[in-house]
Amino acid sequence: EGHELIERLTKGVGKLPIISSCCPGWIKFAEHNYPELLDNLSTCKSPQQMFGALAKTHYAEKAGVNPKDIVMVSVMPCTAKKFECARPEMTDSGYQDVDFVLTTRELGQMMREAGLEMNSLPESQFDDPLGESTGAGLIFGASGGVMEAALRTAYEVVTGETLPKLDFEAVRGMEGIKSATIQVGDTPLKVAVANGLANARKLLDEVKAGTSEYDFIEI
Repeated sequence: EGHELIERLTKGVGKLPIISSCCPGWIKFAEHNYPELLDNLSTCKSPQQMFGALAKTHYAEKAGVNPKDIVMVSVMPCTAKKFECARPEMTDSGYQDVDFVLTTRELGQMMREAGLEMNSLPESQFDDPLGESTGAGLIFGASGGVMEAALRTAYEVVTGETLPKLDFEAVRGMEGIKSATIQVGDTPLKVAVANGLANARKLLDEVKAGTSEYDFIEI
């Protein structure tokens, strides 16, 4: 999303503001309630779907495995991820990119039923490369984390430096919405984060009316 933001700002490729696209509940909401804003959405898939597509294309080719023999299971906190994996367009490999989604609650129930006690399991390393991570990956699941991860990339690509601390402030008169302004090279970027779909409507109505002051919105 960081690279896509730069493209839209510098080359006029795509509409602004760019709006995050990793939450399937939000995407379904947009399709039904704001179809005219679909071109504003980032073209990036969610991490779940990116990983599934990579597993059944790049990894399958590298490992010499037929994609149809790979079973991709995702563990997620949101039930909307079950719907997302079954969307007909999520088939980059020619097969369903993610086969099954378990919620964290379901996984916990399965572990209890199997008699697994997490506290008694021996310490071990994750399989390579699944034990690797980045700071951006760690903040991704928190409110504002998607945007901050993308802005880190955009800022570093443009300036060659690390993004300073991103300080969000509540937007007066808009509960559940926070905003920030950062200077990327010669360009000031104004960004906003909406927590929940009810709050998102306030920002989306501004975009629809052509009065939005933001370059990037996370929902």
